[in-house]
Amino acid sequence: MENFAELNELSFSRDGRLIFDGINLKIPKGKVTAILGPSGTGKTTLLRLISGQLKPDSGDILVDGLSVPRLSRGDLFALRKRLSLLFQSGALFTDMNVFENVAFSLREHTRLPEHMIRDLVLLRLQSVGLRGACEHMPSQLSGGMARRVALARSMALDPELIMYDEPFTGQDPISMAVLVKLIRSLNDQLSLTSILVSHDVEEALSISDQVYVLSHGRVIGEGTPEQVRQSQNAELKQFLFGHVDGPVSFHYPSKPLEQEVLPL
Repeated sequence: MENFAELNELSFSRDGRLIFDGINLKIPKGKVTAILGPSGTGKTTLLRLISGQLKPDSGDILVDGLSVPRLSRGDLFALRKRLSLLFQSGALFTDMNVFENVAFSLREHTRLPEHMIRDLVLLRLQSVGLRGACEHMPSQLSGGMARRVALARSMALDPELIMYDEPFTGQDPISMAVLVKLIRSLNDQLSLTSILVSHDVEEALSISDQVYVLSHGRVIGEGTPEQVRQSQNAELKQFLFGHVDGPVSFHYPSKPLEQEVLPL
């Protein structure tokens, strides 16, 4: 199968607000797909729909040929063991050290002997450059180190699809460069399929094979990073290049100022 995941005519609303309006996305196997867009466009919601945490109002979500909204509870749990999500916050267990954080899913979902768990944890930590920090507590880690530990934990069960939720948020330039390199190299070395949700344009474009840009519930741009950069769509250009003036107005819709500030 060429695509590991597909979203077909997907629509989703929350609290009366339309988040997605019949969007179509294809996530090819073995590639890094970036999903970009301004804050509040539902990028994290999209990951929750793919993992079956939310159900769409209409349309379908296929993961490895399985319709996620139609799976039974047991089949959904089985599918989730093949997926992994790197949370925006890292979401490390604060009362466990680095080693125990990475070992947690192996102990919960496998019957591997302890010596094999130890070796797998150390190998995962080695891959993100933090084997020497295995005894550290999360409170002793920098933001970039915590994100790398979370990445090692997300790979513990050898997922086929890994989803990154704003992995570059709050990172200094060095930590960001390390994460960019890790996402690309791990995807290639482990034959993963990766979905990268971000509003950090340059970092995401630098490691992606294909890109989707979302805004106001629809796809406003798609293609290779170069194709997206060359798009003449005004809203897309405003987002990619950070222009203040454009289709996305600086002012939130409101009454004329004169009606609210000046005396009648």
